[in-house]
Amino acid sequence: MRLTRFRLLGTAAAFLLSGNLFAQQDYFKDLPKGTTPQEVGKRVAEHFVVSAHQYTPTLHYAEVVAWYGSLTFAQLTHDDALRQKLITRFEPMMPGGNDQARIPLRHHVDDSIFGVVPLEIGLQTGDAKFLAEGKRWADRQWENPQPDGLSAETRFWIDDMYMLTLLQLEAYRATKDPKYLDRDAKEMVAYLDKLQQPNGLFYHAPDVPFFWGRGDGWVAAGMAEMLTSLPENHPQRARILKGYKAMMASLLQFQGADGMWRELIDKPQAWPESSSSAMFTYAMITGVKHGWLDGQTYGPAARRGWIAVVGYIDQNDDITSVCEGTGKFNNLEYYLARRRRTGDDHGQAPVLWAASALLR
Repeated sequence: MRLTRFRLLGTAAAFLLSGNLFAQQDYFKDLPKGTTPQEVGKRVAEHFVVSAHQYTPTLHYAEVVAWYGSLTFAQLTHDDALRQKLITRFEPMMPGGNDQARIPLRHHVDDSIFGVVPLEIGLQTGDAKFLAEGKRWADRQWENPQPDGLSAETRFWIDDMYMLTLLQLEAYRATKDPKYLDRDAKEMVAYLDKLQQPNGLFYHAPDVPFFWGRGDGWVAAGMAEMLTSLPENHPQRARILKGYKAMMASLLQFQGADGMWRELIDKPQAWPESSSSAMFTYAMITGVKHGWLDGQTYGPAARRGWIAVVGYIDQNDDITSVCEGTGKFNNLEYYLARRRRTGDDHGQAPVLWAASALLR
């Protein structure tokens, strides 16, 4: 009798769990026409393939992460034609290629992230030359580490928590060598300890006490990416998950009624900003789908965020109201006066990440 009772209780618990998981997933189904991840991702990725390079003569980090988002979307939708177009466009930027002048040279997070593209191509195709080139960039980033074991490229700007960590994460995904993951986790925890504030958000830098939207977006996306690959028993996982959950809880309080977040997260006079909103949406979608976040609490917020961000895509498949590239500066008016750009890869990229997250 007791055994039967336990079986019934176990069946009931399993039913409730499966119902909860279904409820979490259901927030991302039945999206309005024109807002499905398949439609949006296809539009933005195909647009990326034919868009001009932005910002700098060498490949800019914003374009790199848009490339990454386009590649993951192509893989998840089994769009071999799109993937081949992305590979064909990148091949001339490989060593010895006709466009190798676009290869960045600095030992700097903004340049080193270049290695993410060949790593992702190698992961998807198994092509050894792309894997070797991407691994070279990841190894270069740690060839002269600081005495504390952190990368020499460490600067404690919150942007780095996507740009620096994604390269090492991709190297781990490609090689399964735990040294890349351990480097990554150590770096992430150092930034959490240095920059996360009691309200869960992050200063742009230790000497710049402002919650700049896209800066915090890089952290949110970086933690979500890392948690998808960090094993449950990794010694740094609990600390990173704690920081992630604290941030998500704070962001929930600052989401506007329109589903967007502002260019300075906690300043109502700041304008709704699309790149940070897409990054936060990506992080929440990922958290709900993996069960790190409660679906009933965060599912509706993530859904509102996605639909709101899609509303900022114009007829040319360009994302509007993207904050321009922004260095750190300890001045409120500096941040409030940042210009809005259209079609900037800082905004195109996270829309692609969020589309991929919805498809996973």
